[in-house]
Amino acid sequence: MSGLTRKQLLVGAAAAGVAAGCGSSGKSAALDPTDWSSVKAQFGLSKDVRHFDAFVLATHPKPVRDAIERHRRGLDADPAGYVHAHEAELDQRVLDAAARYLETPPSSFAFTDSTTMGLGLVYGGIRVDGEPVATEHDFYSTHESLRLRFKDFRRVRLYDDPARATVSGMVEAAKAGVRDETGLLALTWVHSGTGVKVPVQEITQAVRHPGMLVVVDGVHGLAADDLPIHIDALDVLVAGTHKWLGGPRGTGLVWSLKAWDGLHPFIPTFHPSPDGPSATNWNPGGYHTFEHRWALAEAFDFHHRLGRARVAERIRSLATRLKEGLAELPKIRLVTPMSPLVSAGITCFEVDGLDPATAVERLRHEHRIAASVTPYADPYVRLGTGLWVDEGDVDAALDAVAKL
Repeated sequence: MSGLTRKQLLVGAAAAGVAAGCGSSGKSAALDPTDWSSVKAQFGLSKDVRHFDAFVLATHPKPVRDAIERHRRGLDADPAGYVHAHEAELDQRVLDAAARYLETPPSSFAFTDSTTMGLGLVYGGIRVDGEPVATEHDFYSTHESLRLRFKDFRRVRLYDDPARATVSGMVEAAKAGVRDETGLLALTWVHSGTGVKVPVQEITQAVRHPGMLVVVDGVHGLAADDLPIHIDALDVLVAGTHKWLGGPRGTGLVWSLKAWDGLHPFIPTFHPSPDGPSATNWNPGGYHTFEHRWALAEAFDFHHRLGRARVAERIRSLATRLKEGLAELPKIRLVTPMSPLVSAGITCFEVDGLDPATAVERLRHEHRIAASVTPYADPYVRLGTGLWVDEGDVDAALDAVAKL
């Protein structure tokens, strides 16, 4: 049994927070949500590289770094005592912050460690009446989760040339691919392999029939785009929160209003509810990386302060600047559509005569531009315009690509 009282634990946690704020996480100026340079300064990225790959695995803004450190010190000082004293309160704080940011009831959420875990748990336990259908463009985790669960599933192609993808074209392709016997449709909000943003709402409205479930991988839309995703029109949205949101690494969510009774849990929960199917009963139990899970509240609150629509517009503006510049360069083929109706924060392109891996290596080592290669059969150079870059970074990236 802990020798510390609840009051001592709270005092210790507060002291740890002060210490964290004075440590290596930096003496960043106080956040001014109206000033994008102030927002950029909240991220602790090294200054010797321009980071266009930080959306792959989050860089934490200062409030999140400080919260992680605060909880870590409390757990290191008295692990069982800290959990016992704070778990219920901090779990609820995360739920409330997520609900405030996404404008939905706190009971809508279960939390996992990643998009892949969330997709695996959802597809592994979902009750489906009919054939499962996905698209050809989904990430490996969607396809493999469906294969493990159903052995076989059908794939629909939404576009041939991503640069020419349109809302109407993707809706018509989905209508042609969904049948009366389709019981599950897997969609992805933003395709990480091409940067195409899928009109999830329009597709759902066009193809859904009674009894058909719609599950969305939303990881590259969450906090990068403000497309109206009405969760009551879908069944489940799964997303990692350690990408565009800047949430703690190793965190993710499963979001649903009405599908919990159709999601059969197969990991025991530690906090069962006697009131029937709910996110509480589905939420995987076990001991987690509590300092990261609980710091998720600061990530949601950080973006709530900035404003969901303002962040989306900022990312869209930077992405447009990047795409327009790339389109003017010789030997560059833009893969991501120019229109913000069908694109978000990811920009993919090809360099004539240069394979993507070599281009990414040269961008980093010759020009200090950190990019990534799309992990798909058709690889492209990929840049992401998150809140940790600005107009100067975009212009430097364009100059570097021009020199390849």
